Amino acid sequence: MHFLINFAAFQIGWFSAVLGAANGMPWLGPLTFAGVLAIHLRIASRPDLEVGLVIASGVIGFYFDSLLVAQGWVSYPSGLVSDSFAPYWIVTMWMLFATTLNVSMRWLRDNRALAALFGAVGGPLSYLAGAKLGGIVFVDQVAALVALAIGWAVAMPLLMALSKRLDGVAAPRAVREESR
Repeated sequence: MHFLINFAAFQIGWFSAVLGAANGMPWLGPLTFAGVLAIHLRIASRPDLEVGLVIASGVIGFYFDSLLVAQGWVSYPSGLVSDSFAPYWIVTMWMLFATTLNVSMRWLRDNRALAALFGAVGGPLSYLAGAKLGGIVFVDQVAALVALAIGWAVAMPLLMALSKRLDGVAAPRAVREESR
């Protein structure tokens, strides 16, 4: 059941963030993320570990998407604090994605090659979908898609390794009992 809730919550958060940004409401994604995170942490056996994973993913996303912006490959219609950095709503999407790593994306954890392939294909497709909905603009689409494929091919195995170290969903029984 947690798998289905996690998957559905991610979809709701993703669409809220992209459509909110596309329609001048960049705060909608982070607001939805806050609700998703609250539910996720309530279900987690070690919320502290999951918070660490969410923060680490946000930091990775901030730097990665800021690089895309700084290179002039993408731009965002709303939510920018600075023209040099990724908008806050896209960073919260990385954090939202982190809530799936130990639940609905768990199946990728032990296969780095598959995680890299999933990232190389799924990352750019997600951004393309975001562009179709108006949340992102490809200034240089070819360069952006190449960078996204390479970046996500590296990011997915890294995120999966982090999720293994910071697994607050299926923490060992002794750790769960100790935290009570």
